[in-house]
Amino acid sequence: MKKKILIIVLSILLIGGAFAYHFYNKIFQKNVTEAAFIYIPTNADFNKVSELISPYLIDPNSFIWVAKKKNYPNKVRSGKFKIDKGMNNNELIDHLRGGKPETVKLIFNNQDRIENFAGRIAEQIEADSISLLNAMKDIDFLKRNNFDANTAIAMYIPNSYEFYWNTSATQFRDKMVKEYKKFWNDSRIEKAKKQNLTPLQVTTLASIVQKETASIPERPKVAGLYLNRLKDFWPLQADPTIIYAIKQKYGQDKVIKRVLNKDLTIDSPYNTYTNFGLPPGPIGMPDISAIDAVLNPSEHKYYYMCASINHIGQHEFAKTLSQHNINARKYQNWMNKQGINR
Repeated sequence: MKKKILIIVLSILLIGGAFAYHFYNKIFQKNVTEAAFIYIPTNADFNKVSELISPYLIDPNSFIWVAKKKNYPNKVRSGKFKIDKGMNNNELIDHLRGGKPETVKLIFNNQDRIENFAGRIAEQIEADSISLLNAMKDIDFLKRNNFDANTAIAMYIPNSYEFYWNTSATQFRDKMVKEYKKFWNDSRIEKAKKQNLTPLQVTTLASIVQKETASIPERPKVAGLYLNRLKDFWPLQADPTIIYAIKQKYGQDKVIKRVLNKDLTIDSPYNTYTNFGLPPGPIGMPDISAIDAVLNPSEHKYYYMCASINHIGQHEFAKTLSQHNINARKYQNWMNKQGINR
């Protein structure tokens, strides 16, 4: 009788041990096959998480079982999460439920239009381009921050920034306002005042400087030339503003390699040949080098410039119209030889 009882007890212990070992493995055995980033959308449910993470698991069913035991289906969080090879279900669920989400290094450069900019940002965070564009162009938001439809793009300073992947459109926009104010510190504002410009005017002129020359070392010289014209009440006569006006009128896909005399009379507030002063807003998103060029311009007596045929991508500068006309004829003849008529 005692022997039977002992056998029964041992059997129960063995069975219990087997169950315990089985459950222990479900919880603590390595289950993640490789390191990866998991992007959990806003308002995703547990089924969506399971779908996203299953390709990286040895045993997806054990993950589901442990997740339910730990009440994770009711505590799903959105965001970008890094999972490591060899994680067990317990570690994995604790990380998804309470660990810190990963950030993304959001990068953008000089986008021509705010529509293009919204698309660029949508490639890097969860918010889609439509929601971003609506947030960026929101009239009340712009008015609160002293911008308008023409100057909205000036708010965004090309650089790299840290964001959580699941940042919403309004969260992105609001943080960029803070970054803009941080960028325009007392030192930069003081330099703008020395040029008799506001920060928005600096950005507008910087956008023209950037379109005028891709050569960063040349930008302070180009900025100095435009500032000379502004100070002496000359029209800016900047070809990039004509190109901008043409594209506004005829479409962004229009390719313009050469500005013609007939273009200089286009009816647009961005025509700096027929209008004095700066245009209503930036003609693109200038980078920091262009902004700093306007804030720290070269001091010289140049009032004219023409694209150089000897140093492609740079300019020939002149103090007199007669010298400029010589430079311009050389460039026009070169363009003709290249067969560039538009």
